[in-house]
Amino acid sequence: MSDSELFTRLYYYGTVQMHMEPEQFWLTPIGLFLDLWACHKQFLGIEKPYRELTVDDVIPRDF
Repeated sequence: MSDSELFTRLYYYGTVQMHMEPEQFWLTPIGLFLDLWACHKQFLGIEKPYRELTVDDVIPRDF
């Protein structure tokens, strides 16, 4: 896949799939965009999270 094909695909994902405005897409840092795209795929059920955490995993119960 060439660079132009890659950016065309990313532009499609951002504007059509994620409903971003074109200016918002171009001003979003690529790392943030890829994180948002991964979250979007998880929301749609296309992809599973790398690991799942619960509140109890993050905040211990024994205060």
